[in-house]
Amino acid sequence: MADTLLMSFDPSTIEHLGVKMYSKLPNAIAELIANAYDADSSKVKICLYDKGKREIVIKDNGIGMNFDEINNYFLRIGRNRRKEGQEKSLSGKRKATGKKGLGKLAFFGIGNTIEIETIREGLGEKIIFKLDWNELINTTDRDYKPTYKKYKCKRSLQGTKVTLKNLKRKSQFDKVSLANSISKLFNFFDYSFKVTISRNNDSPLLIDDKLKFQNIKPEFEWSYKDLVSNFYVNYTNRKKISGKIISTSKPLNPDLRGITLYANGRLINAPEFFGISESSHGYSYFTGWLIVDFVDDWKEDVISTHRQAINWDLPATIILREYLKKLMAHLEREWRIKRKEERDKELSKKTKINIKNWFDSLPKDIRKRVEPIINVIEDKSELPEIDRTVTIKHIHELIPEYPYYHWRHLHKSIHEVAEKDYKELDYLRAADESIKKYIKDVQKKAKSKDKNGKLRDGVDLMFNAFGEKGVLKFTSCKTETEINLENGQQHISAGAVVGFRNPVSHETKEFLYPKIFNDKDCLDILSMISYLFGKLDKTKKKP
Repeated sequence: MADTLLMSFDPSTIEHLGVKMYSKLPNAIAELIANAYDADSSKVKICLYDKGKREIVIKDNGIGMNFDEINNYFLRIGRNRRKEGQEKSLSGKRKATGKKGLGKLAFFGIGNTIEIETIREGLGEKIIFKLDWNELINTTDRDYKPTYKKYKCKRSLQGTKVTLKNLKRKSQFDKVSLANSISKLFNFFDYSFKVTISRNNDSPLLIDDKLKFQNIKPEFEWSYKDLVSNFYVNYTNRKKISGKIISTSKPLNPDLRGITLYANGRLINAPEFFGISESSHGYSYFTGWLIVDFVDDWKEDVISTHRQAINWDLPATIILREYLKKLMAHLEREWRIKRKEERDKELSKKTKINIKNWFDSLPKDIRKRVEPIINVIEDKSELPEIDRTVTIKHIHELIPEYPYYHWRHLHKSIHEVAEKDYKELDYLRAADESIKKYIKDVQKKAKSKDKNGKLRDGVDLMFNAFGEKGVLKFTSCKTETEINLENGQQHISAGAVVGFRNPVSHETKEFLYPKIFNDKDCLDILSMISYLFGKLDKTKKKP
């Protein structure tokens, strides 16, 4: 067994990879959390100290390391454990997250002195060694030899403790903000792997997946499976993807927007929309993640060293990106539909107007003009909520549900006898009942009988009741204009009988509807009969 610890390095490489690449605290701590996960830890404690001494301590209960493992694995820069057949943790239950062998350099991004205590499972030996940045970077030898000590301990003990000292960070720690940032770098927190963070020994905060969206109030949520249920784009690995996407009711801050990609529990691509134009209003409302473990299994390493981006210029990643781009376009369409449905429901509740029924009842040409106005008021208007509601109510009053746009001024008799039939789509009956009602009311008012003593009906009734010589008058019938109006009432009334009442009485419904009379014709006839009812109300029987 070797009795000297040995790290081989090029000082400029250490400086570039350690200090520059891992200068952000969450990313550096993330490497220690990943090491603990790969060591089969079930608990990791992150302890921040910024009162008096300034240190960061990360403790885990993993399997720890023996002397040879420290030398051959931990202190060996650039070691790819997967190529050495160590793709899984020692227990075999976890797929190793480490791949490039550079994560250990993260420590020097935030601290100049790193003290590591580790106890290998079942050995009863604690090894403590120290890595010092100034010693390392100034060594004249190509090999850096950390100082170390060995201690006896109970065989039941195991785990690793890393203490970062001589920190480069001078400001105080924000525990909550740091926990939130760390939560976004992983996707493997669960009951079998718990990570907590404390500051100056205060009450520890559990870091879990919920922290990713703790300040986000979802409006809609999609599981990947549900989202692609009607997304017909072929991609070899489409069934290997999972995840969740969230949209909010208000635009997100720019740093919260986008879909994060994870592989084997770790972030591999920072939030984005995969090349799709983000000028669309919808993309400011989306966040979430997709799990693409298969990317980490490709023979070609496509994940950047700092694990913030995939190399999108390779054949496999180009195809993946194109698929995700189309998926985002599909998501945006789905969102618009769901958002409009929700807005309509909310608007209907506040205005007591059934927006869907309103739009569905309008003719296409009218709906095409009304709907965009309502959509702008709903979605983008700067008006206060109460003003939006009032504005939409006013629009509805001007353009109510079709046919109520026409019905609102129709004679009350039309409403009494025809409205129910019209709503039930029996347009022929609606018009026919209105004309029959008109005939009955004319008979009742004129009381005109034929030579047999029977009340006149049909065309005969109209010519006898109205006109210059009719028994009913709504003018003085002295001027030419007044005579024309009286004759007009006569001819329009007779025309309604001849042109509609008689055909309906003597022909099958199938022949007439919708070939000759449709719902629009019905409204025209009802309007005409409404006019005749109005004039009938004003008539008086001549002495």
